[in-house]
Amino acid sequence: MFILSPDTVLNTEPLRIRWVPRRYLGRTTLWPRGGGWALLARMIFETEVLRYALVLTPFVIAAFVWPDKAIIIAQAPVLMLVAIYLFEARLMRVPHDKRAELVSADEAEAGLDLLRQRARKILSRVAAGRNLGSGRLHLVIEQSELLRVAPFTLVSVQSDDGPELLALDAAERDMIAQTLFEAPLTERALQRISLARKIELHDLTFDPATVSAHARMAALMAKRGQS
Repeated sequence: MFILSPDTVLNTEPLRIRWVPRRYLGRTTLWPRGGGWALLARMIFETEVLRYALVLTPFVIAAFVWPDKAIIIAQAPVLMLVAIYLFEARLMRVPHDKRAELVSADEAEAGLDLLRQRARKILSRVAAGRNLGSGRLHLVIEQSELLRVAPFTLVSVQSDDGPELLALDAAERDMIAQTLFEAPLTERALQRISLARKIELHDLTFDPATVSAHARMAALMAKRGQS
């Protein structure tokens, strides 16, 4: 999971948004600041051109092994296209006609209900901690379609007020990391539900005006305790 915030992204210019929800996956490459090599490697693997190059590597190797057949190999674009198609559509992704079978209808509904509950709890805490009274908040979740590798998930909190992508502090990011994808609704489980239901982006909204006075007081006391 890659939580988007100025402290976690090197190229912060794309974080300046003009509409909500702002999508990133497949549109903009965001380079992580920290997060470890696993996150960086998974993000790089999301680049289609690099995956295509990986698929075509055997053709390049074959051209070196059998130089007398290099011209024939180079002139076999149909085979290359077939290899790319099989890798992308059949190996890395689940075919569209098979996606509905990934989860049952009951499992999908239960997972989406749980996601809405968790989103409301997360956004309520963010609103209370910042003492927000207006500007509808959005928990925006985007996931890669590549099901045969580790899930790649972008998570951000965006606000209608501005609009803006909130600069989440360390405590807020930790809270999201610890609560959003607890079992049974893991990253992989949500990915399967999204593919089965053809959901490209989860936009879960919350009105800060609905935060109770008790929740705001608890958030204020928690901040004082941290300081």
